[in-house]
Amino acid sequence: MALRFYNTLTQQVEPFTLLEGNTVRMYTCGPTVYNYAHIGNFRTFTFEDILRRWLLYRGFELDHVMNITDVDDKIIRNAVAEHKTLAEYTATYTEAFLEDTAALRLQRPERMVKATEHIPEMVRAIEQLAERGFTYQSDGSIYYRIAKFPGYGKLSHNDFSGIRSGARVDVDEYDKANARDFVLWKAPKDGEIFWESAIGPGRPGWHIECSAMAMKYLGETLDIHAGGVDLIFPHHENEIAQSEAITSKPFVRFWLHSEFLNVESQKMSKSAGNFYTLRDLQQEGYQPDVVRYLLASVPYRKKLNFSADGLKAAATAIDRLRNFKLRLETDKYPEGANEKILERTRLAVRQFEDSLDDDLNTAEALAALFEFVRDANTAMDAGEFRAGNTAPALDFLDRFDRVFDVLRPAQTEGGLSDARVEELIQERNAAKKARNFARADQIRQELLDAGIILEDTKEGTRWKRK
Repeated sequence: MALRFYNTLTQQVEPFTLLEGNTVRMYTCGPTVYNYAHIGNFRTFTFEDILRRWLLYRGFELDHVMNITDVDDKIIRNAVAEHKTLAEYTATYTEAFLEDTAALRLQRPERMVKATEHIPEMVRAIEQLAERGFTYQSDGSIYYRIAKFPGYGKLSHNDFSGIRSGARVDVDEYDKANARDFVLWKAPKDGEIFWESAIGPGRPGWHIECSAMAMKYLGETLDIHAGGVDLIFPHHENEIAQSEAITSKPFVRFWLHSEFLNVESQKMSKSAGNFYTLRDLQQEGYQPDVVRYLLASVPYRKKLNFSADGLKAAATAIDRLRNFKLRLETDKYPEGANEKILERTRLAVRQFEDSLDDDLNTAEALAALFEFVRDANTAMDAGEFRAGNTAPALDFLDRFDRVFDVLRPAQTEGGLSDARVEELIQERNAAKKARNFARADQIRQELLDAGIILEDTKEGTRWKRK
């Protein structure tokens, strides 16, 4: 089954192909570092991580660029209010974003690029637009004349034929239904941060940042551009208008957008008091791998309801998988291989891969895995599982974890090493043999306090981290 994605541009699921070679040229919109990223943002970033991991799994190479928006209206307003330079203000939130992505096991893109480090490229792009007649000036600012671009609206599939000529907007974000000429270069107001340039003093608009950086690193036509549905209009629509006006070539071949995240069935917002960061959830006792699992478990084009019950179910699911892996690794099975179980494993892998090939259907992929785990556990309980069935089953878990990455427990600061845990288990076993049950119970409690759970079975003692 061929890999295929839903393309927002064509509104169809299409077989995925590359323009050339085997390297996917992919651009994803990163954070605007004016505050801590919230879990709604991380729903999108987790989808993009699953996307890049699946492309790698399928044998593609990646040139993935993610931008860091470190200059926009909010950032400038906040930096001025706190009497900080732009770099000072954004450093805190940029570092926090990188810490959170590491905690959620999001792979680093090949390049993470800051807007403020690419001002010359943005100025040059605006000059090119001016040379082609797509811009005009007003009060020192430069605007994009969208009436000059007949394809405007092709991504959002809105009819903008009735655009009021000359209506313009000076802010980065605006009413989704209102198409207006947008700012490319903003003249500075009193006390605002700005750059001197060949097109006058000012700073770039949000939309030109992504066009300039994407084309600098990935060329005139990208294979994939991804982000949240909230970016389709105006941001991504404006990126197309800018980029294609400069090159006269298609800007992006596949546009992929993830749906919103709701909290307890309500849209997440500060006013509703249901606005969470990863740090908030960690303080409530939820591990980042549990958050990652929940964010990845619902297909990216479906709304995700984020709830305490969902987090508990995610934690239970991860525990079930880790226990199954532990059972494969530690139980003793008769020699040979059960051919029916080998075939069942091959079928499960095929279902898992077909599901992710089908526009990253993570729910179906997880269903294929858990149905296999259920059948394998049943076979183990019935004495039908054989030693030769363990390696294929472990290989399936490894394939799963190359994409979902939740099987390895989080490393806790100052926690016990695996070797030390094994030493304490041996000491506990010796204490039990010597009928020193008080010491055996003491060791079990020590391990429990360190986040280690023991399970005594007829094959021996298994352990796992909480």
